[in-house]
Amino acid sequence: MSGAAAPDLTPSGTPLPRLWLLRHGETEWSRDGRYTGLTDLPLTGHGEEQALAAREHLQGIDFDLVLTSFLQRAVRTAELAGFPDAEVLPYAHEWDYGDNEGLVSATVRAENPDYLIWNDGAPNGETLAQVVERADRVIARVQAGCGTDADQDPGATPVQNALLVAHGHFLRIVAARWLQFGGIEGRRFVLGTAAVCALGWDKHTPAIVHWNL
Repeated sequence: MSGAAAPDLTPSGTPLPRLWLLRHGETEWSRDGRYTGLTDLPLTGHGEEQALAAREHLQGIDFDLVLTSFLQRAVRTAELAGFPDAEVLPYAHEWDYGDNEGLVSATVRAENPDYLIWNDGAPNGETLAQVVERADRVIARVQAGCGTDADQDPGATPVQNALLVAHGHFLRIVAARWLQFGGIEGRRFVLGTAAVCALGWDKHTPAIVHWNL
């Protein structure tokens, strides 16, 4: 895989940005299928190996902007993938799971068989709409100055390649919003630990370029 392909352009000749996504490597809770929102867990040894392997997919790409969640599992993944100076973005954290934090989904559904986080949100945590608002802020940051939105600042410096190191649910919602879908459609994108993805364009239509590498 190479990130060197010629970028799609706006009618004015400005390159359209590509947003690369990197989910953090494995933690004990992600390995065990536990909801892991704001609990600040380190990577496992295997998670560190995964982050190092992800580096191969990102080599040779000239990133104008590298962003990471503030949680250590994301920061460490960014470091191991070759980006120790990534900018910490305070609103790129995982869904706040509230009362479900640390639980496995089977436990939650044993009490409420119809529960689905995409429909119901997290009790005493975030709603889907709140996570969508944070995802939209990331996208606005990356797309600023490229002319894809009439409300954007025309004086902003365009970004050609950006990387966001973050979390499973959050990155799936970022992908859905990039594609101009409702945030609930993030449920359709399976995303493994330390997986690399790229969001870009098909001409001027937002599109998935790579997924779950």
